[in-house]
Amino acid sequence: MSGVLRVGNASGFYGDRSTAWRDMLDGGELDVLTGDYLAELTMLILGRDRLRDPSLGYAKTFLRQLEGCLGTALDRGVRLVTNAGGLNPAGLAAAIGSLADRLGLTVRVGYVEGDALARPDALTANAYLGAYGIAACLDGGADVVVTGRVTDASLVVGPAIARFGWGRDDLDALAGATVAGHLLECGAQVTGGNFSFFTELPDGGRRPGFPVAELHPDGSCVITKQPGTGGAVTVETVTAQLLYEVGGPAYLGPDVVTRLDTVALAADGPDRVRVSGVRGTPPPGTLKVGVNNLGGFRNSMTFVLCGLDIPAKAALVRSQVEAAVGTEGLEFTLARTDHADAADTEAASALLHVHLRDGDKARAGRAFSAAAVELALASYPGCTLTTLPGDAAPYGVFTADAVPQDAVPHVAVLPSGERVPIPPPARTATPPDEPAPAADAPEADPPPADRPTRRAPLGELVGARSGDKGGDANLGAWARTDATWSWLRGWLTTARLHELLPETAPLAVERYELPNLRAVNFVVRGLLGQGVAASTRFDPQAKALGELLRSRLVDLPADLMPGPDSRAGGATPGEGR
Repeated sequence: MSGVLRVGNASGFYGDRSTAWRDMLDGGELDVLTGDYLAELTMLILGRDRLRDPSLGYAKTFLRQLEGCLGTALDRGVRLVTNAGGLNPAGLAAAIGSLADRLGLTVRVGYVEGDALARPDALTANAYLGAYGIAACLDGGADVVVTGRVTDASLVVGPAIARFGWGRDDLDALAGATVAGHLLECGAQVTGGNFSFFTELPDGGRRPGFPVAELHPDGSCVITKQPGTGGAVTVETVTAQLLYEVGGPAYLGPDVVTRLDTVALAADGPDRVRVSGVRGTPPPGTLKVGVNNLGGFRNSMTFVLCGLDIPAKAALVRSQVEAAVGTEGLEFTLARTDHADAADTEAASALLHVHLRDGDKARAGRAFSAAAVELALASYPGCTLTTLPGDAAPYGVFTADAVPQDAVPHVAVLPSGERVPIPPPARTATPPDEPAPAADAPEADPPPADRPTRRAPLGELVGARSGDKGGDANLGAWARTDATWSWLRGWLTTARLHELLPETAPLAVERYELPNLRAVNFVVRGLLGQGVAASTRFDPQAKALGELLRSRLVDLPADLMPGPDSRAGGATPGEGR
């Protein structure tokens, strides 16, 4: 089938902007509106919901959002596709039917199941399904399609399959739609949200609109947004989202392996970026499985250390807390937020964060937090804490493994109640081996010995986006001009990353180049330990890791820098391609 398929997004996570569904439906023409609610941490939250009430396990906020706009979607013929079904897509489908009855509406709901795996030793275990179950529901007449754990991009790929009739061998088209899905999945992140150069956006990044992909039969697309909404869609905002939570150039999925090193971006007018040239190869014969378990209990207390002798004060607290509760499971982090000769208490203070993780709820609970508070009159001068004693909370541990595609019963349940089995792809392939990531990239543009430099933050020339994948983190950095890319790819080596971000030095780091994006991507193994839910890092999801890198002072080539001392200025968003 020909024509353009307009797919919007109204949710990038469980808790995203509550008005987005209504805003998107009212904001302009759409064929499909998607909503992504699931993340590794969300599955843990839904698993705990289901422990309390077996009828739950889905994103309850979606129902509240749908109540105010289901009638509008039906009137305008906009089909809704969401993974808000979480651990209970059948339950959410039934709840949508009940909602429609209460509103006096007739709605056809389909859902996809089969991702939940029987793992008696796990709180949740879910395979990441592909897009063909979604397509089958839409082909079966569904107005609303609910899924559990499908890949995020599948919410967009499925409607494209249904519209254009792609088969399993249409790998390039599937790969192009996968890129479109990856760009839309985090909502406003592609329209200027969390953007390194937010001060250059027309509205300063105050309220970016949600994105729209105009998909074509060959899998290419244009990324845009509804007219009159905030933020911007530029080559750079799209580049930033492409680098989010990815690894090497081979982006593995259940329907296709998408080659991110083939993606071509080009400005296509105001707030429009054309995405083309994407190539795909056969998918692997396995599906990723995300597993969540309860890891135990944890608690935290924070001491405020003011003025002189900060290290000695922290050492005293450590010895006292360890004497009170023992050393097992304790973790101390001293944040030197203090300033010398400060005029007020807050500016003169450092924070000592004390964490305790244990399988014993009592030890991690009041036994720990009360012991900390009992030091108030018997520790360092000026002793104070930021909170009262509290109980421990359970935390989760995320792991990932794989199962054969043909071992998972992928099923589309049509609005009629018919159950349609979705066969696995007939043609699979072992994922392509990435080039062994070198510790140091070759010098692409060796600087002459007399090349003038200026000491400045790296972020004056480079944008970045970072995120989490289980216990790992990714950090993508992109150059704004071709000249800066020629310098960056030779300068930003793994060794230099270790130097600029010392916490990465003891960890395995993989480095990949994406020349079409003028970008380099690092995967830092184990930075987040046992995953977001178990992490005690100040930045547990590594969302700020890229901005930390950009803030580091380095010697930048003066001829690349904007300003009166430069011989080649920087680019505004979307330029310099």
